[in-house]
Parts: sequence; C-alpha cells; structure tokens
Amino acid sequence: MTDTVQQILIIGLGLIGGSLAKALRARNYCPVVAGYDRNPDELQAGVQLGVIDRAADDLNVAVATADIVVLAVPVKAMEAVLAQISPHLKPGALLTDVGSTKSNIVAAAEPILGERLACFIPGHPIAGSEKSGVAAADDALFQSHKVIVTPLAQNKDADVQTISRMWQATGAEVLRMDVKRHDEVLAATSHLPHYLAFSLVDTLAREEDSTEIFRYAAGGFRDFTRIAASDPVMWRDIGLANRAAILKQIDRFSEGVSQLRQAIESGDGEAMTGIFTRAQAARQHFSRILSSTAYATTMTTNDVTFHVQPGGGVTGTIRVPGDKSISHRSIMLGALADGITEVSGFLEGEDSLATLQAFRDMGVVIEGPYEGEVKIYGVGLDGLKAPAGPLYVGNSGTSMRLLAGLLAAQSFDSELTGDASLTKRPMERVAAPLRQMGAVIETAENGRPPMKISGGQPLKGIHYDMPMASAQVKSCLMLAGLYAEGQTSVTEPAPTRDHSERMLRGFGYPVSQQGNLVTVAPGHRLTGGKIDVPSDISSATFFMVAAAICPGSDVTLQHVGINPTRIGIINILKLMGADLELLNEREVGGEPVADIRVRYAQLKGIQVPEDQVPLAIDEFPALFVAAACAEGQTVVTGAEELRVKESDRIQAMVDGLKTLGVDIEGTPDGAIINGSDSFGGGVIESHDDHRIAMSFTVAALRAREPITINECANVATSFPVFVELAQQVGIRVTKEEV
Repeated sequence: MTDTVQQILIIGLGLIGGSLAKALRARNYCPVVAGYDRNPDELQAGVQLGVIDRAADDLNVAVATADIVVLAVPVKAMEAVLAQISPHLKPGALLTDVGSTKSNIVAAAEPILGERLACFIPGHPIAGSEKSGVAAADDALFQSHKVIVTPLAQNKDADVQTISRMWQATGAEVLRMDVKRHDEVLAATSHLPHYLAFSLVDTLAREEDSTEIFRYAAGGFRDFTRIAASDPVMWRDIGLANRAAILKQIDRFSEGVSQLRQAIESGDGEAMTGIFTRAQAARQHFSRILSSTAYATTMTTNDVTFHVQPGGGVTGTIRVPGDKSISHRSIMLGALADGITEVSGFLEGEDSLATLQAFRDMGVVIEGPYEGEVKIYGVGLDGLKAPAGPLYVGNSGTSMRLLAGLLAAQSFDSELTGDASLTKRPMERVAAPLRQMGAVIETAENGRPPMKISGGQPLKGIHYDMPMASAQVKSCLMLAGLYAEGQTSVTEPAPTRDHSERMLRGFGYPVSQQGNLVTVAPGHRLTGGKIDVPSDISSATFFMVAAAICPGSDVTLQHVGINPTRIGIINILKLMGADLELLNEREVGGEPVADIRVRYAQLKGIQVPEDQVPLAIDEFPALFVAAACAEGQTVVTGAEELRVKESDRIQAMVDGLKTLGVDIEGTPDGAIINGSDSFGGGVIESHDDHRIAMSFTVAALRAREPITINECANVATSFPVFVELAQQVGIRVTKEEV
C-alpha cells in the first residue's frame, strides 16, 4: 500500500478502467479504489464483482476527495470530463488518463486545467482485449505489459514517479516517451494495423461473392482481421484524434504496397524475395532483441542459468556449428559482391544473425538462413543503401568493428549500437585509425559504443602499425581500404586470424601479404560464389578441453577449421601433453579443415609461449580450466587482450576458479595457475560472457560438487546448441530460464 495515496478514483469502468481498479484492489495499493461510470448498471456491477471498493454516485464529490483521478473514458469524451471535474480537484491531487492518443488530450487539457496542468501526467497502457465492460475486468490484464507515461514539461518528477508506481503495482513495465513520439509510434504499431484490418474486411465484404470469400478464408485471414471486430466508435474517435500521424503511416504503407505491386507486375522475383525476407527476418529479429521496448507484441527476455552436476564422461562424434568469424565475413563480402553468394554451414547464432540483419537493413536481399544455408544477392561495392535507423548488432563486437570500416566509406550517415554488454567494449581502437583515413566518427565516453559515422567522407589509404594484435582491427581497415584512395596496409605485432584475407581472395579481390604486412588497394571487384563454412574451432575447444581433462574420454569433432592463425589451442594442448590428432585433413573453400580426435591424457603445466597467445585468444577461458586440471604450474603472459573482451576474462576466470578452490593468481596480462586433481563446486558469475559460461560447464567434469553458472543467455550468441551437444557427449548440464 502507498502511504501518500489514500484514495484513487477511476472514471469509466470499461475493460481498462475496471481492470486497473481490480488490479489495484487485488494488490492492496491504497485503502480505497472508487469508481464512477455514467451507466449506473456498470457502476453497480463494479461493486458486486469486487472491481471497486466504492461507487461514486456524485462525480464532483468523488473527485474532491481523490488523491489520484484516472480518466478511463473514450478519447473524444476526455475534454468534456476534464471540463466537469477540473474545478473540483483537491489541492495536490494528480490526474492521469489511459487514452491511446496523447497530443489531442494534452491540447484539450491545457486551457481547461491552466496552472493545474502540472498535475496532469498522461499515460497509456498497451494492453487490451476484444471484450468490453466492467464484467471483463481482469486484474492480470497489465501483468508484463507496457504502460507508456508521457510527462509534460510542467510535471514534477516526484508526481511522475507516483503515477509510474501506480502502474507498476499492477505488474506493468512503465516506459517514458514524448507526447508527439507516442502518437507516431502508436499510429504505426496499433492504429494502422486496425485500420488495415477494417479496410480489408470492408473491401471484401463489398465483393459480389463475399460469402464465398469468407467461407474459404484461411487462418492467416482470420488472424489478421480479428482486430476488425473491435469497437468501431472507439476507432473512429482515435482516427479523428491522431489524424496526422495515422495519415503519415498510411502513406508510408501505401508506398510499400506500391513497391510490392510493381515487383509482382514486372515479375521481379528478387525484389519480392527482398521484401518478404526482410519482413520475416525483421519480425523475428526485433521480437528477440527489442522485446523490452516493443509495443505491438508482449514478450520477455529471460536470463539463463546453467546447472552442472559433477563428474561424468565425454565420448562420441559430433559436429559443432559453423565458424562465427567466417560466418560474419561471408555475409559482409557476399553483400558487397557482384552476383549471388551461396553459403552453407552458416552459424545461426545471434551474433552472426545480427550481421545478417544489418545488411538486410541496408537493402541487401538475403534468403535464409535455413539449416545453415544462406543465399545473398550481392549489391556490389557501391550498392548499399542508408538504413532507416541505427544498426543494432546485439553483443557482437566483430559486427560493430568490421562494419565501422565499411560504413566509414559509404555516402550515407549511420549509427552502430549494441546491447548493454557491447556498450562497455572499446571501439576507439578502430575509430582512431579510421579517422586517420579521413573518416568522421563519434563514440560515447571513453571510446565506447554507440558509434556515429558521417557519410560522404573521402578516405585515403594509410599504413597502420597495430599496437595490439587484433584481427578485428585489421579487417576493419581492410574493408575501409577497398574504398580508399591509394593503398591501405596494416602491420601486425603478431599473427592473427586471416579469414578476411583468404575470403577476399576467394571473392576475387587481390590481397598482398608479406610476413605480418597486409595490403589492399581500391579499384577491384568482388564476385559472388559458394562458401562452405567449417566448424568453429573456438566452439570445438570446449569439447577438446573436456576430453583432455576427463578420464576415459574419447571425442571426435568433425569438419573443424584449422586455419594456421587459429590453431593456438591445438598447439598449446599438445604442449601440455594432450592426446590429440588431426584426421582427414583437407581444404574447403580456401580454408583448411580436419576432424579432431581427443582422448584423455594427464596434462602437464607449461609456460604458454607468447607467440601462441594471439592464435588462441578466444580459447583461453577453456585453457584456464585445462591448466587447473594439469600437474604442476601453468603460466600465461602476453594475454592482456583478454581484459577487454565481452568481460574481463582474466578476472572472471580467476574469480570463478577461486570459487571452486583452484590455486590461481591473476596478473595484468595473464595468470599463474597451479593444477590439482579435482576441485569443489559453487556459484559462478559469467558476467554475460558466453565463453566464461561454457568453460565452467566443462570444469564440472573434474568437480566434486555441482556448479551453478549465472547469466548464460549470451551463449546463444556464438553456440546456440551448446547445451544439447554437451548433454549428447555426456556432460551433465541443464539450463534454466530465470
């Protein structure tokens, strides 16, 4: 119960007003929830059904005693009700509404309320039902739904908080939005779909054979037109109240329909595919990543916890998903190529899908992915189009850094954004050299995302000596170099993965390599073709380590990429004494692949050679687990890059292994790990880092007690089927959505 709110008056006991009253009563929000309705039968039913505590027979008297007054009447009736109650509002009382349009209500309230406008905090719950009346009141109607509050300049923040807490008491999530923006958003996501449904049903009903049409209507027609059963008077009033915003959306929709009509009329299958695939992918993509701010659909994004039982064995033959680095680049270069690129083995993780969606947003037609198959209709080096808004890349640092190089050379402005984890990662390492090439890039504080990139900037080629080995920085500058005047060259302090170089050559674009110096020049084209993405050695690492540390294990990993710039994990495990062999070595699409068989053998602690660190930088969380199970001491140096990954991976592994009882000491650029036969269990914080989560899942094979790993949702970014494959080979892990 809220101490300062003793009585709430809800004017209008329809579905929304009645449900609000019932929800507040059910949660004991305040001592008295009173109601008023111009229909005395509805008012009496409200009392009998327990929707309200008290029926207000005299509206003016009820207003004078209420701490909060909620207007739950049709939008066209708001002005008249405001005029009636305004003189009777008690000092300090707050006023709010539930209308689905805001600008017209605020405009009506300004002359009526005058100085009292400061007490009016407009609101709009995004919830509803085809049912109506107080009998339909549902105290769970707002649970896990959005309520938009649109504060005015005159409002005090404390008053806005009071109204927000009222809605939060019903189980709703409260968002703030500008009045004008609210009306624009709702015109697109709510009003337009309703009017299209009304229009379609009306159009078909006027056909001569309408009876036959409706008789054979399929599920899609029923689903889309269901909302045409809504209250016509209410939607008439909304159309009049939000006319400008709705007309704008109807015009935009009409343009889209015209484009589709033209594609059908001209038999342009590629254009139709583009429209349909963009729509399908956008629906799926934004339902996932924007569930916390989407208004049209109620969804939730759950955290994930892994529960791993100690012990177990690891045996079997499996194929892990496609290489994430190659999957990213296949989309990027396929989009920039002339002609069609067909990709098989594409990793359908959230990071790779974010890259795919970014190029769809820039006008590239992409079919799939369907079971790892993707078809990209390339637009050429100069064919990308300005996206409608910021490009959201989720948790993918690779997407953001490589796209920065590409976007720096485009004619249009762009912005790159990501999730909360990505916004903590350093982007100045690519922004700084791109600025040397002539790019205009803004980053947030301390060089963090978002990145705002100004289009139309002529780039010039540079030579860049990288201060730290990074394939992402190298690839970023190479992509920018495709458009720059003169040569662009990069010198690495140590070898890094060379997927970009190999794939550029595979697309027919020349790349010069002399030792650690890589050079590209403009003036060439990319030609589409076929790409077979090998299995990701980073994903295979978890099972390689699992077999290496668990007695009796014997695992074969099929079709794994063994690019020389990625085999640090193989070299280091062999130095530690792992029983590891490469079988069926071959080359596929310019990338070397092999089957990797690992059997248990007691590992030995080593000084990890620094020249192997860049070749295994993503695999070190799992290698820390291997070191914890080895005889003797393992020392890792030269791995400071681990501190600026999705998490500070050195600190995360040190903290987690100490929780399990491992003797480990972190250093600025690595760690000193003293191995043991086994260790305990406990609760591990993964810090939303997929590789930390998967590494501690493997660690349970040598634990004596269960291990619980929190914040594991991001495992889906790189390895969406990790738990299923882990269970298949014998790791006793389950996942719980929290």
